[in-house]
Amino acid sequence: MVEVWAAIAGASVGAGALAVKSASRESLQGRDTLVRLTSAVDNLASRMDVLHADLRVRDQELFARISTLEQDVARLEGHANRN
Repeated sequence: MVEVWAAIAGASVGAGALAVKSASRESLQGRDTLVRLTSAVDNLASRMDVLHADLRVRDQELFARISTLEQDVARLEGHANRN
């Protein structure tokens, strides 16, 4: 009977140790996943900033060209200077 209780206690300790090890591994995997996701979001945010700056420069060029074109058309049509 003592051997049965000793086997049960040994199995319980082994199962508990395995559960703690598994939880520790899952915690490390969760932390690694969080670090990867955080760095991916930071990278995406920096790329969006670059894209936004590029779009702003492109829009400034386009609106400057459109303004010049409108002024040239108004001059050709004989209208007053439009701003």
